[in-house]
Amino acid sequence: MQIYAYLAKRSFKRSVVVCVLGLVLGLLGSMAPVCAQEVLRVPYVTDIGTFDPDNGFEIGAMSAIDNVYEGLVEYQPGSTKIVGLLARSWEISKDGLTYTFHLVDGVKFHDGTPFNAAAVVSSFQRRRNRGMSLSYSLSNVTDVRARDDLTVVLTLGHPQPSLLDGLSSPWGPKVISPTALAQHDNGDFAKTWLNEHAVGTGPFKLTEFNRGQRYVLERNDNYWGDKPFFRAIQISVVPDISQQILQLQAGLIDAVPINYPFAQLTNLPAGFEITAAPSMNQFDLFVRPGSQLDDLEVRKAVMTAINPALWVKDAFGQFASPSKSLYSKVMLDASHPVEFPTDFNAAKSAIANHGEVNLVIGLHSAAPSYGRIADLMIAQLALIGAKASAYVLPSGAAYTLKDDPSPPDLLLTISGPDAAHPENQAKVFFTKDAPLNFFGRVLPEADAIVDRAGQMTEIKERDALYEQAAQLYFDAGYVIPLVDVDDVVVHVHGLEDLGLRPVYPPGNIDFATVRRGQ
Repeated sequence: MQIYAYLAKRSFKRSVVVCVLGLVLGLLGSMAPVCAQEVLRVPYVTDIGTFDPDNGFEIGAMSAIDNVYEGLVEYQPGSTKIVGLLARSWEISKDGLTYTFHLVDGVKFHDGTPFNAAAVVSSFQRRRNRGMSLSYSLSNVTDVRARDDLTVVLTLGHPQPSLLDGLSSPWGPKVISPTALAQHDNGDFAKTWLNEHAVGTGPFKLTEFNRGQRYVLERNDNYWGDKPFFRAIQISVVPDISQQILQLQAGLIDAVPINYPFAQLTNLPAGFEITAAPSMNQFDLFVRPGSQLDDLEVRKAVMTAINPALWVKDAFGQFASPSKSLYSKVMLDASHPVEFPTDFNAAKSAIANHGEVNLVIGLHSAAPSYGRIADLMIAQLALIGAKASAYVLPSGAAYTLKDDPSPPDLLLTISGPDAAHPENQAKVFFTKDAPLNFFGRVLPEADAIVDRAGQMTEIKERDALYEQAAQLYFDAGYVIPLVDVDDVVVHVHGLEDLGLRPVYPPGNIDFATVRRGQ
């Protein structure tokens, strides 16, 4: 650390400093010599639970998993456009029940096994039929078969216009080496082995899995597509954001992918810069039934006070904007944005007439942005005479609020879907059987509109229905959209083409596209 500080003060180029530091530490035996031109060093806030692409809903580790494994299609960096990956093209039957994918030729898995249609079939069947946690993504697929070595046909139980989005999702089906699956089955379909090992077709190979400490990906020099810039990716587990910032300043890592304090983004130290991109990182408030907000006048008063237009800049600077609907603007640009009341005098009168209003806000995460939003809303509520407090929910508690005997009145959470189709938003968070309908609220007329929209392929007509349903959920006081926040990565000067995708959880740098410019 002292060596680095001395060299940095002498204005050496950062890449040279890091190489020197790596060489010195290598000679001391504490690490292998590292040159920053060859290795990208990225910290994770949370550890990797599993590297199995079928059996874990990893958040921070998607960049690693999706650079080792590949699916048939993907979202293009920086957009929600669907492009081919292991599938070079595809056709959809007129009745919407048959999807035919034509595969890329000449691809090999990391273990040398040839990639073909049979490999796709075995991987998709594993996800769908073997009790995997992500099996829902293929729940409507009734049959998957190989027409020939380079053609795969999926048959659906009913038309599903959102299918390609589901296949493009960062959590969508990936293709695993059939050789590895057979060798490591042990009666559990290779679940145990794939927790800490991987054999995909991607641009990187998993070469080190040191749980809780460090992971290493090495470039696949036999990759069928464009070769990555970096020879290796070194991933460290650093839960404390202040430690990440110190390591960045000391030249020990190359980026702080998430949670860099927004208040500090306008005054970064020399040598660092920001890459920001649109994201589906949307903060919402889910409202408990039976709270004081069931009273329409109280709800209007509270919404007057917490109007995100009043505090979004204080919380996020230039990197966020008020949400226009219950869908992020990247997914659906609402024609008729939701409206918050603006009459503070009327809000004060409503609270005074009602009597004491005391709200409890549960925070889904201890991440800094949650606390900052809560503090600002609490201050705003005090201006109209309403009291509020906030606390961080225990891990996993947000998913059991329906059965909690003393739940908070409001849940502050990020309602980010796993794909860019509005159906993924509505049927995950809002409808009756949605798995993340946190308080179990039901609005049948809105749910019926969502069902109609889910069968449509004409985007403008489809989106109008989804927007109509969202307005009904909002008007009923079930969900209050707050802000859409950009994906913001702070990194050393010169990193380019980070490949951030709106659907990915924030901070997931695409290791295949990122490079160091001149």
